[in-house]
Amino acid sequence: MPTATYDDTAVPVDDEGFFTEPDRWTEAMAGQLAREQGIEDLTERHWTVIRFMRSEYTAKGTGPTVRVLGKTSGVSVKELYQLFPKGPAKTAAKIAGIPKPRGCI
Repeated sequence: MPTATYDDTAVPVDDEGFFTEPDRWTEAMAGQLAREQGIEDLTERHWTVIRFMRSEYTAKGTGPTVRVLGKTSGVSVKELYQLFPKGPAKTAAKIAGIPKPRGCI
């Protein structure tokens, strides 16, 4: 299994770079993960989505879809696409250190 290094810590990832062991993620890793996705600075709105993604993963075993994010995270779908232009659910999941949500291509 491949690994990636964030915040001087090697973590196992899948072939697309998603964490396979979400418990190894730390908030300190998020900035580096975001920059890899073309997001230079994480705002409080980004963190709202990131923390929501982790919470949903912990509760349900998968990250939410864009539709669920837009309805339940407190961030509209339009804003999600402004925050995470390359695809909100997939990009936010990667930054949050959780596996790719079901239904994401």
